[in-house]
Amino acid sequence: MTVYRERGVFTRRAFLTAVAAFGSDIASPQRRRPIALIEAPSNLGLRPLRPGHEPGTWRAPQALRQAGLAAVLSPTRVTSLARPQYQFEAQPETRIRNGQGIRRFSEDLALCVRQSLTAGEFPLVIGGDCSILLGCLFGAGPGRVGLVHVDGHSDFYHAANYDTSSRLGSAAGMDLALATGRGEKLLAGWEGRPLVADRDVVQIGERDELSADYDYRDIEQTEILRIPVRWVLKNGVEATIARALASGGGASQPRWLHVDLDVLDERVMAAVDSPGRPGLQFGELARLIAGLMRAGRIVGADVAIFDPELDPKGTYARAIVACLGHAFGEGNNLL
Repeated sequence: MTVYRERGVFTRRAFLTAVAAFGSDIASPQRRRPIALIEAPSNLGLRPLRPGHEPGTWRAPQALRQAGLAAVLSPTRVTSLARPQYQFEAQPETRIRNGQGIRRFSEDLALCVRQSLTAGEFPLVIGGDCSILLGCLFGAGPGRVGLVHVDGHSDFYHAANYDTSSRLGSAAGMDLALATGRGEKLLAGWEGRPLVADRDVVQIGERDELSADYDYRDIEQTEILRIPVRWVLKNGVEATIARALASGGGASQPRWLHVDLDVLDERVMAAVDSPGRPGLQFGELARLIAGLMRAGRIVGADVAIFDPELDPKGTYARAIVACLGHAFGEGNNLL
């Protein structure tokens, strides 16, 4: 069944009703939970690469659907949010690009995630850019889950480490900072608290100081566990899974999984806004996700940053679908 939802139809009362029905233990089901696909076609968190051109990540859910994602995952239902309006100019009361729109879209997405969790499903959110993480964590409940952040960048820009007056910030490069309560209250304040505590975050896959795109150095002074991509490549996927699951609240802690496809090496995946190397191969990413699914308490996941405009023949889309099929398919125990 496919359900199409228009932005703005979710009321505050509906959201609070869903929260009240959510229950106290979001990781309690002892059987495999059915996947509910949630399409989140947002590009609001990215800057335009050239004047007047919107980033193409909003097309990703449709492109992956056409490449067979639903066929390999057999979701119990598909919910598609309406594409939000991208604005090139600054919005009132924020120095984050599309900040007001991101807040509204995050609230709509949060309700979808919350309803899916309440129904005993495994929400798998297909973006869109990395700012969708905020709505996912808000849906899971601020402070109620840990976070496994699989990304070629730590996405830790915030108002304390760049000049907000000189340029607009882009939330896709700030999602982890915002999720941990750093930055403008508009996107860093959710029910008066961070979406996730530093100590409950694992960041996997950042390209380290030997890479040209290494940034956000102040993350090194936090309690966030960082597992750079070079460590993963040297020590292996299984060791990475074990290290990640031993952190924070340990293997019993419910967690959300965020996957930015730029964690893949640019030689195998170039259809992202910031490709780079070194990175994972598709098989390594599938094994990493599958291992976390089997051994951890992953309650939901999101996948972000694929840009179909950079994939005119659909080659990357088919590879992504195969990867996600292996990672989230019937062979894995989604507890």
